Amino acid sequence: MAVKIRLKRMGAKKAPFYRVVVADSRSPRDGRFIEEIGTYNPVVNPAEVKINEEKALEWMTNGAKPSDTVRNLFSKAGLMEKFHNAKNQK
Repeated sequence: MAVKIRLKRMGAKKAPFYRVVVADSRSPRDGRFIEEIGTYNPVVNPAEVKINEEKALEWMTNGAKPSDTVRNLFSKAGLMEKFHNAKNQK
């Protein structure tokens, strides 16, 4: 089973709101997920991103792969740098 960290689309038509979730790669985009670790609202300016850093780092150290968009959000939040630093210290 491959675990991914990806976006789950919520919100109304033309007004997207996303939840950052940990899910099995085989489950549908808006389907079943294992755990919710944050939110992303691209409608407001600037875009609002809230991520539980502890849970995100824990999932990534256990092998969860972030999608391209989530990787960009994590990079802007400084999470990818923390993950690589923690991985290099082991």
